[in-house]
Amino acid sequence: MIIIMLNNIKPKTGRLLISEPFMADPNFKRSVVLLTEHGEDGTVGYILNQVGNLVLNDVIPDLWDAKNYIYFGGPVAEDTLHFIHRCYDRLQSGEPIGNGLYWGGNFETLKILINTNAIQQDEVKFFMGYSGWDDGQLDREIQQNAWMVSDSFNPDLIFSNDDEKLWRDVIVNLGPKYAHISNFPVDPSLN
Repeated sequence: MIIIMLNNIKPKTGRLLISEPFMADPNFKRSVVLLTEHGEDGTVGYILNQVGNLVLNDVIPDLWDAKNYIYFGGPVAEDTLHFIHRCYDRLQSGEPIGNGLYWGGNFETLKILINTNAIQQDEVKFFMGYSGWDDGQLDREIQQNAWMVSDSFNPDLIFSNDDEKLWRDVIVNLGPKYAHISNFPVDPSLN
């Protein structure tokens, strides 16, 4: 049996995973995941388009006016806080993941920068939990057409607050061959 993959781009740090339109796993339904680590030990990423009900100062009270929404990063370690940013020039820390984006960094410095309004809300995104795959697991899921991979996107998309539009925009950005997927209904029985 020959399996035709949705696309042939391989996962890599700094790339996006886009769930297929009818994914049954509610954790990843119509999700876009930014990969922050991909290698022999597995893969780590954060779901970019599942906003939660909390804002940052709900979780960290000494961030007085921090109204950044906290996103559901994934089903692993949901009691941990993580962040992606594009303000290395001020934070001076974080792991580079490409496209001027960084993963993590010195949280105490970040708190000072937020409280002094030296960092804007569209420069950092916070997540509770993360998405993780064991070595080879993500590759198998891609072969089963659960995910498409994007290696070309505007980094501004990472900080979008429009969850459904983000999924659609990333698919459309893959090119005309994929654009029709963005119009599939959430419930296939409505098609």
